[in-house]
This record gives sequence, C-alpha cells and structure tokens, in this order.
Amino acid sequence: MGGIKTLIFLQLVYISTCMEQLDIIYEWKQLDFDFLTPEARQQAIDSGAFIPENNMPMGLEIYGDKLFITVPRWRNGVPASLTYVNLKDNSTKSPKLKPYPSWAAHSIGSDGKPEIVSPFRIRADRCDRLWVLDNGKIGNLEVNTTKFLPSIIIYDLKTDTILRRFVFPEDQVKEDSGFANIAVEDTDCDKTYAYAGDVGKPGIVVYSWEKNESWRITHHYFHPDPIACDFSVKGHNFSWTDAIFGLGLSAPNADNYSTLYFHPMASYNEFAVSTEYLRNQSVAEANFDAFKVLGSRGPNAQSSASFVDPKTGVLFYSLVNLNAVACWRTTNKEYGMKNQGRIYMDDEKMIYPTDIKVDYDENLWVLSNRMPIWMYSKLNPDEVNFRVFSAPVLNAISHTACDVTPRSDILTKYVNKLKNVTSKIASKINPNSGAASLQFSLIVLISSIILFSF
Repeated sequence: MGGIKTLIFLQLVYISTCMEQLDIIYEWKQLDFDFLTPEARQQAIDSGAFIPENNMPMGLEIYGDKLFITVPRWRNGVPASLTYVNLKDNSTKSPKLKPYPSWAAHSIGSDGKPEIVSPFRIRADRCDRLWVLDNGKIGNLEVNTTKFLPSIIIYDLKTDTILRRFVFPEDQVKEDSGFANIAVEDTDCDKTYAYAGDVGKPGIVVYSWEKNESWRITHHYFHPDPIACDFSVKGHNFSWTDAIFGLGLSAPNADNYSTLYFHPMASYNEFAVSTEYLRNQSVAEANFDAFKVLGSRGPNAQSSASFVDPKTGVLFYSLVNLNAVACWRTTNKEYGMKNQGRIYMDDEKMIYPTDIKVDYDENLWVLSNRMPIWMYSKLNPDEVNFRVFSAPVLNAISHTACDVTPRSDILTKYVNKLKNVTSKIASKINPNSGAASLQFSLIVLISSIILFSF
C-alpha cells in the first residue's frame, strides 16, 4: 500500500503543476532606477530622493517593447513613479527602471508638483495612447500626505509626449477618495471612454475623450462588503474596507457597448453592467437594476485587479488571500466556484498579485509585490520580493475551467498528458512485481477521477 500512496502523491503533484502556468520574466529583491550617472544615483540616495526600500511596484502595462511599471509615492524616496523596462533587453532578470517619459517629468516643477505625481495603474489603448490614472497623493503612508487633485494624463506612445491632462473636478473627488484602477473603452479612438474606480469613496468617474468632461456614478454594488473586510497574507492579518477595485471591459457588442465586470476589493462577489448605462450619468441613475450580481468566488476569495481578454472572453483576476490568479469565461452562464479556474498559485512566488493585463499579442501578464508585508512589516532585501509573470493566454488557461479549446480537443490533450505521466510513474514500478499491473490500473483510475472532478 505504501507504493500506491506514493503513486497517488506523485499524481497529485502532477495535477498541482496545472496551477503554475505562468513563467517568471523579471524579479527584483529591491527596485533600482536607471539614473543618468552613478554619481546622480548616489546623490539621490544621500539626499533621500531615492530610498530603495520605499519603492513598491504597483501596476504594469505592455506596449511594443516596453513593459511599464508604476511605483506610487506611498512613502518618500521614490525618484520616478512611472517607469518602464525594455523587453528586448535580456541581459538581466532584474533590470533597472527607466523613468517615463523622462526624468524631468518626475521632478518638482514651478507649481510645486511633478508632471506625474503618483499613478497606481495605467492602460495602453489600441490607439497608441497611454492612460495614466494619477492618484495625486504623495506620502499616503507617511505622517504628512501631500494631496493634489487626481487626474488622467494621456500620452502619445509614438512620440512620448502629452496629448492631454484632465484634472478631475473638485465635486467628483471626495475627502477619502483614492483612485486606484482604470479601464479604457477604445472601440472608437475619437469617442473613447475611461472608467476610474474610487476605492476610497465608492464610485466610478467616467471620462469622455470626445467631450473632455467627466461625471461620477455611484451604486451600492461599488461598496465594500463588511463580511469580506478581513485579510490574511503571509501571516499578516489586517482589515481593509476597499471599495470598487477590479475593472475589466469585454469586447464590444453589435451596438459598440462593452460590459464592465467589476468588484470591490473587500468582497467575494463579481458584478457587471453595460457601458450603455455608464456613458450617461442620468441614464445610470434611472436604471439602477442594470447593475447585475454575477455570483461569488467563494470564501476567502477577495480580489484586487482584474482584466478581460477581449479575444477569448476570459476574465482574469487575482485572489490576494490565496496567493493565486484565477479566471472565468464570461460566456459561461454561471459565475460560481466550479466554473472558475486556477492559473497560478504559490505561497512564495505569488504573494499578493497586484495587477493583471493581457497585451495585444495575446499574452497574459501578472505582477506580484508582497505589499501587505511591506506595509505592516519589512521586506527582506536578500529575498526576491517582486515578480513579473507571463504566458500566452491560451497556455495560461489550458486545462482549466477557462479553456476555450473545443471539448473533444480538451479530452485529447488530457489523455495525452495522462499517458505521459502514467508512463513516467509506471516506470518507477518494479516490472517484476506481481502488484505492478494492479498498481498501474489504480493510477489510471485515480487519474481519471481527478481529471473529471475538475
């Protein structure tokens, strides 16, 4: 029986590898920046303009050969809050961050603030524009917080110049507002809409590129769920009352409206609404029931960032308490635990997945940053603390509940993998053993039970 237990264990180990379907592309123990000279770097350290341990990567985006990474000014000592690395540079797995669009954009200007204050997350649209949601706060975790009105800065990614800066009207910014995530509906480049979620004071600020104006929409589905405010990450227990956070836009329908999938961070549920109702404040207020509850991710399944791949229709989202990235096919009629797949789960490498994107080449990207440890304790500078993961979307969702491969092809893939793994395990059995045939049959039976229970 000991041999059979070993085989069962080996088979379970094989199945568990289906939860590691992403590759690590970059990793850092601490962030560093591409200063103009070594002397400039040392001067920044001496002056306190650069304090390595105070730099925390928060958001990511991909455009061409640039991987953008935001570094919000939660604490002092952040020299640049919007940066990038060159994806073509394979010289190191821990590249230095380059400021975008320049060092000057992150320096204090004549008005007492930099061009870019403190963005959390960003979005590159299909019209070659980078939408930067600037939270406008410096020193959120310090004693004194400097506050500017939040804004959306739009850059031309072909020329790296500002196309427009839109400052949110004061009446759309509340005392506790904190804008942490943005989704961009770019079906029409001239009639693009941006949706900025207010995680501090529940609401969505909708911005029209064509009209160059915004309006604020509220709904009780944007609010945190008091039952879901308790978090636990790597031994750190804390309470967060974060409101609407995850934002994911589907591909447009025949009328050029998308579905916005959203959830508060302090919640187990997923919600949805057509952008038909968001594009006009009065229409949204008159159609309260247009906002739908899709279902629950299950216990302990709070989520931060999310993103919809428009091609496959798969919604990707983080599971921060579980150190995991999961998915759900939006074409599925039911949003329940049995219809949700796990793409990656690791209690060391995926501690606090903080942002998720799919690029225009159909690759999934995920950033993890161990933020709760950084906030409530201290990161170990000798350990890898920040990681960027990636894989083609079809590879990432393969053999999960989100797999879009035709059913017959899925079964063929499972059978082929099953043959490979059982052959490897069978080779470990003594062929002269009288129990070999029985044990091999048990492997196949156990494998089948496990496979078809997924």
